[in-house]
Amino acid sequence: MVNMEMVSTFPRSPDEQFVDIHEVPEEEEEQQEEQEHQQNNTVKTGYAKEEKQFNKPIKIREWKRPYRSFSRQVSLETGFSAFNREQKDRQSLARSGNSFGGFGCAERKKGDFNIFRTRSGIVRQNSRLPFRRDSGTNVEQSDGLGGIDESVEETVPAGRYFAALTGPELDQIKESEDILLPKDEKWPFLLRFPIGCFGICLGLSSQAILWLSLSTSPATKFLHISPLINLSIWLLALFVLLLVFITYTLKCIFYFEAVKREYFHPVRVNFFFAPWIACMFLAIGAPPVVAPNILHPVIWCVFVAPIVFLDLKIYGQWLSGGKRRLCKVANPSSHLSVVGNFVGAILAAKVGWEEAGKFLWAIGFAHYLVVFVTLYQRLPTSEVLPKELHPVYSMFIATPAAASIAWSAIYGEFDCLARTCYFIALFLYCSLIVRINFFRGFRFSVAWWSYTFPMTTASIATIKYAEQVPSVISQGLALTLSFLSSTMVFILFFSTILHALVWKTLFPNDLAIAITKRKVGREKKPVKKTYDIRRWTKNMPSSYGSANGNNSVDKDNEAEK
Repeated sequence: MVNMEMVSTFPRSPDEQFVDIHEVPEEEEEQQEEQEHQQNNTVKTGYAKEEKQFNKPIKIREWKRPYRSFSRQVSLETGFSAFNREQKDRQSLARSGNSFGGFGCAERKKGDFNIFRTRSGIVRQNSRLPFRRDSGTNVEQSDGLGGIDESVEETVPAGRYFAALTGPELDQIKESEDILLPKDEKWPFLLRFPIGCFGICLGLSSQAILWLSLSTSPATKFLHISPLINLSIWLLALFVLLLVFITYTLKCIFYFEAVKREYFHPVRVNFFFAPWIACMFLAIGAPPVVAPNILHPVIWCVFVAPIVFLDLKIYGQWLSGGKRRLCKVANPSSHLSVVGNFVGAILAAKVGWEEAGKFLWAIGFAHYLVVFVTLYQRLPTSEVLPKELHPVYSMFIATPAAASIAWSAIYGEFDCLARTCYFIALFLYCSLIVRINFFRGFRFSVAWWSYTFPMTTASIATIKYAEQVPSVISQGLALTLSFLSSTMVFILFFSTILHALVWKTLFPNDLAIAITKRKVGREKKPVKKTYDIRRWTKNMPSSYGSANGNNSVDKDNEAEK
């Protein structure tokens, strides 16, 4: 039989009481039955029996038995439970099967995405065991044992992204992971607008440079390409850049916490170089009717200053070590952080500052060697990147091709060092072409635009090489690579329009920014190795079976040595 009593021991609030459940001994159970059947007995007999119960000695086993209350809820989704909730505040735990709302998530309104809004960390949100304030006191108490506050403001470690996400771009959630926002609900547009959209600007602006080179280069003069093509692509690229820049600026204003999550993402942090690289592409590929041959140095200062700032920040993390050292976060998109230096060197040569261009070229080339070797060894990403080839690997082409163009722009000729970098890019290009079958079977993504400008950069470098070494082979190679890059941009452009306007699937929920700081659930205990168990069982008879147990253990240890 179970006895229920209202006990006010250690209450959380003055109005709160717990239901105490404990077992009643058989003797007490019989006595209580006798009391029920003998209701006509005198009051004196009842008092005597009650006094007998109180004077009964308490057993130690019953005294140590902890009291447990009914107020416990277990989430079927996460396996966590909430203890000692008040009856009036008790609600069923929400279970979406897709996201982790935390305890008290039923109180959150549907469609409430304020946790990623700017300065949203002032109020405690998204804690697995929410905090509440006791009436009459100023002390905050947790609604469970060992509550953990999951704040969006806290920095997510780099290793957590690799553990919770999958895919070459680290944009897909693993099945065993929970997120802070619901999957089955459409998020606000700004939350779904990623930093990777600047890849569209990279692809279009680099095409403007390509068609400017095709219309003005002596190697392709026989084609008689009209400069209007360059002007049309340049205006389109400028319009798209302004549109994307304004949209992402609004995201920074209203959802700054989501922007911080993207900045700490080991892949997307490199895309913060993209808007400034796209601006420099537009300055380099500006039509003659829009800009003069020699640009003003202020343009270089405005566009290169953010590149240098990001270099100091990211390269400093690579150099100083820690959780974001290069061997931990290196991925093919890390080439974007290096390409910015070479593009800045090209723009420096165009404004007439050759020494500044040499400075940026030296910085970029030094870090390119480090990134190239790290990625070839595949130290940090052997478990993340799939075996199938993905367009992300085209980033290997961009850096050596941009280095060769920058060197020829600074020194005025396509000499031995420029050709060396170009041949490296050409070999990597060929290694991707021969594995064209591995590009099939991947879903379309906005980030694919970032992988078009490496093809365009290789085409421009080939045109520069054809100018220095004029021949049928070099000219034919320049035209072939130019046709491939333009075709790829054309296909992606119309695919983007279809996904954006017709199918409306261009911007799905950005799940990568909604991961939790730590994995939700209990960590598995390490399994004890077999040889440790054998050693333990081997020492058991020697320590317990003989009178001189300590001496036998010492002898066994000496024998093992």
